[in-house]
Amino acid sequence: MNFSQYYTLTDHFTIMPAVMLALFGCAILLFDNLPFFGPLFPDPRQRKYMPIFVVLAEILTGVALYRQSSWLASNGMTSLDGFQGSVRVDGFGIFFNWIFVVAALVVALASYKYLEVASEHHSEYYALMLFAQCGMYFLATGTDLVTLFIGLELMALCFYVMVGFLRTDKRSNEAALKYLLLGAFSTGFLVYGFSLMYGMAGSTKLSEVTTAIQQRPAWDPVVFLAMATTAIGLLFKISAAPFHMWAPDAYEGAPTTVTAYLSVASKAASIAFLLRIFLGPFGSDDLRKEWVPMLAVVAVLTLTLGNLAAINQTNIKRLLAYSSISHAGYMLLGLIAGNDTGINGIMVYIMVYTFMNLGAFLVVVAMRRQNIIGEDLDDFNGLVHRHPGYAVLMLIFLLSLAGIPPTAGFLGKYYIFLSLIQTGHYYLAVIGVLYVAVAIYYYFKIVRSMFIREETERAPLSMSFGLRLALGFTGALTLGIGLYPEPFLVIAKNSLLLH
Repeated sequence: MNFSQYYTLTDHFTIMPAVMLALFGCAILLFDNLPFFGPLFPDPRQRKYMPIFVVLAEILTGVALYRQSSWLASNGMTSLDGFQGSVRVDGFGIFFNWIFVVAALVVALASYKYLEVASEHHSEYYALMLFAQCGMYFLATGTDLVTLFIGLELMALCFYVMVGFLRTDKRSNEAALKYLLLGAFSTGFLVYGFSLMYGMAGSTKLSEVTTAIQQRPAWDPVVFLAMATTAIGLLFKISAAPFHMWAPDAYEGAPTTVTAYLSVASKAASIAFLLRIFLGPFGSDDLRKEWVPMLAVVAVLTLTLGNLAAINQTNIKRLLAYSSISHAGYMLLGLIAGNDTGINGIMVYIMVYTFMNLGAFLVVVAMRRQNIIGEDLDDFNGLVHRHPGYAVLMLIFLLSLAGIPPTAGFLGKYYIFLSLIQTGHYYLAVIGVLYVAVAIYYYFKIVRSMFIREETERAPLSMSFGLRLALGFTGALTLGIGLYPEPFLVIAKNSLLLH
């Protein structure tokens, strides 16, 4: 058998970033467990240097992504297919993979101090981060149902373990079990939808599935059933209501660094998956008439439950979990609008959401000290007196999450609302604006605790060079994108080439 007949250099080029991630993930496990590498890490406390592997992996992954984008530009191409059309390198996939790289770098820099304080500093944590990112790569670049499913399960399995990484913490164990059970339940819906699409097309390629669906009559019951079940599986992954029940428990029970990674990278990968499906096989005008009303109801319900449930939360991680649910609703509004402004708005939104949400969770990471969990609202009392820098950064992140100018969050909401107005969805735009006011209320509960209330806990915060660097980076971009958005808008616009 001639192996080159089935595997070419082009194929390797299309998955080069994923190969880098997988190799470094395996290398981390080998370096920590093989006896002849023992002299490198004789003391378990020296595992704090394991993030160096992640940094190297992300640098090489970034180089591979840069080479892919440069090759496309130099050859005047918008996309490159590999593995007989199962993987596609294009502006869309490269855009999302840069988000994964940034999220993994930021979380890795902030993790080692947190894990040391929690007495759970193990190298497997960093390997799981890279393996999860490898799955995300295929969610962003996959153009085949099997490829997408494998990528989704690789990411999900890694997060199931990472959510329960605090083995002695009952909250963490319970959160992982709930996430696993509900995740498996949602996967069943997704696989059923995929099986119906395969049955209609006789192929797992998205292009052939699209052709087969377009040849069927409008309001075909099989197409509708495939669309509905697939949507349920995908809406669970982005924590949209009423499939959001796993998010608050998983976010609260997981290590805060894992929560940060899960809330940003996993959501971005799932949004990429959602867009591939709903702008591909289900993207025809006839099918839009079916799923736009359905997603409009889901989006309004997501905004309602996410924002109203956040009002009474006293645990910061649960508050940010419900906040994350509401942000999924705003991104769905961009998909409902469906025009270039709306899809571009989703890209801008997920980009700015990455920095502002990571930053907010990193401040919570800094609050974790020995014998102090630091997740309650009262733990933030008087933070401006203890550490004004952290208080100011948290204020910037919260203003951005609420969509207040001149922060980056305003930019994301502006494009979403503009797309709704352009497409005549005025009632959805009004509802979205009203819930911004609700979000301001519960975000400013944290601001009030930091700046007005008297401090009740005087223990020093958890600080490290990596955490400071990660906070400075996310804070600078949260403000920088809002003040000088043009380069970032160009990046988002260039990612719209889906075909």
